[in-house]
Amino acid sequence: MREKSYFAETFFMPSEIHYGNYLQLDKILQAQIPESEKLQQPAHDEMLFIIIHQTYELWFKQLLYEVNSVNEIMQKPSLNDNSPELQTVVHRLARCVTILKLLVQQIDVMETMEPMDFLDFRDMLRPASGFQSWQFKTLEASLGLKYEQRHGQNYYISQLNEEEIDIIKKAEKEKSLLELINAWLERMPFFNEEINWKNFKHDADEKNLHPFWSEYKKCYKESLAVAEKNNLSFFDNVFINDDHQPSPNNQRSLSTAANRSALFIMLYRGFPVLQLPFQLLKQVLEIDEQLSTWRYRHMNMVHRTIGTRIGTGGSTGKDYLKSALDKHYIFKEAAQLTSFLIERKKLPQLSNEMERRLGFMH
Repeated sequence: MREKSYFAETFFMPSEIHYGNYLQLDKILQAQIPESEKLQQPAHDEMLFIIIHQTYELWFKQLLYEVNSVNEIMQKPSLNDNSPELQTVVHRLARCVTILKLLVQQIDVMETMEPMDFLDFRDMLRPASGFQSWQFKTLEASLGLKYEQRHGQNYYISQLNEEEIDIIKKAEKEKSLLELINAWLERMPFFNEEINWKNFKHDADEKNLHPFWSEYKKCYKESLAVAEKNNLSFFDNVFINDDHQPSPNNQRSLSTAANRSALFIMLYRGFPVLQLPFQLLKQVLEIDEQLSTWRYRHMNMVHRTIGTRIGTGGSTGKDYLKSALDKHYIFKEAAQLTSFLIERKKLPQLSNEMERRLGFMH
């Protein structure tokens, strides 16, 4: 019996895991080595500076982990819009939003460091800079920021090593979340089947347009103020002219078909089948908003701390951050769809058959 017990404990019982070993705290807690201490010029706030940026990089790792898993799911050719998989996508994107909110709040901690406290060790950091965060640039690429849309294209990888550049370039070549969402929206079947739409009339000038969109354009036109009438040509470019396809050169990220599906989801999100797709769109727009908020807070913090001086990495400091803030919106085309919403009470009435398909009628 004793022999059997020893054998079982030795070969089958899992070894005990210690908290510190599991988290490898010996490595993490020894990873803060202030330059000011090396040079024997103590600067108290450098420890805070290091820990905050290490924390950022850990969260960037988690964000990449979540976005990559979402992209893997979205690449499936037959993703069911009413499935646990889509629910997983929405859940993980919502987690990304929550993490980004935390990153924004972390700036509050950074701002407890006064400008003179930073100057105590700032010159010791050159040329190290947050601009060298290859994880953040990879995250931007995985979400959908293209090289052609970047501010400072020739500069953004100039201070990285070859291995880091390869990782970013690989992410740029793979299908981004934005591209996968475009493909997902394009294959939504709302208007791809022959349906009896007796309530709608074709516009004579729009023979190839589904009758719903002729009706909706009419409702949208009636909702516009006199000063907004030019929005009609914008409406045609976004929803009707099928020759407009996503391209870095023309700044289009969503095709005409994808825009139509996205707007339809926003308009009729109350139907059961559209609730998860609406949540997906909502989460990616929130990701863009939180990234923008983070850039804005970062820019203001830099301006408050170093004014108009250049960054430790050689960038123009606040001016560079301001330009990136203005240019690096990833899901801006989806965000602008709110320009084409109308009042709920004026929405075209869907046919009984379409309402059945959307899960409202049984």
